[in-house]
Amino acid sequence: MKLEQLLSNIKPLATEGKLDVDITGVNIDSRKIQPGHLFVAMRGTQTDGHAFIPKALKMGAAAILCEVMPEERKQGVTYIQVPSTEEAVGPVATMFYGEPSKRLKLVGVTGTNGKTTIATLLYNMFRQFGHRCGLLSTVCNYIEDEAVPASHTTPDPIELNALLARMVEAGCEYAFMECSSHAIHQRRIGGLQFAGGIFTNLTRDHMDYHKTVENYLKAKKMFFDSLPKSAFVVTNIDDKNGMVMVQNCKADIKTYSTRTMADFRARLLECHFEGMYLEIDGREVGVQFIGKFNVSNLLAVYGTAIMLGKKPEEVLIAMSTLKSVSGRLEPLHAPEGFTAIVDYAHTPDALANVLSAIHEVLGGKGSVITVCGAGGNRDKGKRPLMAQEAVRQSDKVIITSDNPRNEDPQAIINDMLAGLDRQQMKKVVSIVDRREAIRTACMMARKGDVVLVAGKGHEDYQEIQGVKHHFDDKEVLRECFGNV
Repeated sequence: MKLEQLLSNIKPLATEGKLDVDITGVNIDSRKIQPGHLFVAMRGTQTDGHAFIPKALKMGAAAILCEVMPEERKQGVTYIQVPSTEEAVGPVATMFYGEPSKRLKLVGVTGTNGKTTIATLLYNMFRQFGHRCGLLSTVCNYIEDEAVPASHTTPDPIELNALLARMVEAGCEYAFMECSSHAIHQRRIGGLQFAGGIFTNLTRDHMDYHKTVENYLKAKKMFFDSLPKSAFVVTNIDDKNGMVMVQNCKADIKTYSTRTMADFRARLLECHFEGMYLEIDGREVGVQFIGKFNVSNLLAVYGTAIMLGKKPEEVLIAMSTLKSVSGRLEPLHAPEGFTAIVDYAHTPDALANVLSAIHEVLGGKGSVITVCGAGGNRDKGKRPLMAQEAVRQSDKVIITSDNPRNEDPQAIINDMLAGLDRQQMKKVVSIVDRREAIRTACMMARKGDVVLVAGKGHEDYQEIQGVKHHFDDKEVLRECFGNV
């Protein structure tokens, strides 16, 4: 593709060199540059890509997109200066890959909790309807049946557009995508055309990055502010920020609620560990999920499917066959008669929701033993809150390691315990070794009890001092079942 065409969606401050050169690739990583590539010098949170311009030139870059022109400029190389490479890289990447989002019905899901569940269920549902679909999620990316491992909730703009282009090439009609606050704030979804957007909820998370809840909210809101008139939004008005998110949105706005009047409404009729009976817009349906928060998630799926042109009856029939996403309120039944639940809950609100769902089913019969921790190198402020939520709705709590990353696991545990008073501490033990913590919880459990193992869900690793070690909560539980 000619460089001139590649730059057609941005407004450079200055250019130096030829614009009719052929560009064979776009990269933000100088190590991946090949002859004929455009190198985009990004200012990241850790490093400044401008420092790697000499490396990119050595690797054969034909053009450099930057915010500051290098003092020494190589002959035969084109330099393009822009106010922000972070804002420019999305439109450039989408142009290089043939604007794939315009050839798909792309739906973005954002919010603190529920993104993975909603995006994955929509992907599974629309495939049931016979459509070819793509999925971009925390757990894994999919192009139809092909799994593409996910390293971030939302990939960088170049990887993202490359994946969307592959979806188009595979004949996909729809793509469902989680949009994290980091990705929105860092313009990773810049240049994409969305057919629809979903807002789930907003609670405290990622304060290590956003610093304040207001900044976190503004990052999420940027997604809805940018949607075109041709798009739709399905927003949760049970959340106090549901209408705040869309106050400057030009798209067609629809609401959903489990508590009040809305465009899409649902209520819980009956709940068991095997599933629930719901009423959605006056029709009853049985689903293989538990928890009031999953009623809300399913309602978002329902509303979105309707906005994408499906009939209520066919949506409810498909919904009744859908299964829970891996590591989201996933039950495992022990031979001894207790139930273990594995869930990704890693925020205070998510943990509270999961424990509430468990109590809805137990109805006062049986004890709840919770195993949880908190991630290292992340928001320290939520650690005591996590411990408080665990104690509030559990009979026993074991505080343990999650992904300590580069922090001391015991220091993380101490931060969690600091949120508890002397009376609350009577319910709590701390065991640094996660395997031992899970084994202890299983030994404590009796028939009719529930052991909740929270925080890691689908993850099959534990990250310690920069190294990922194989660790799967479900595998450990099954090992325990044979030894309890």
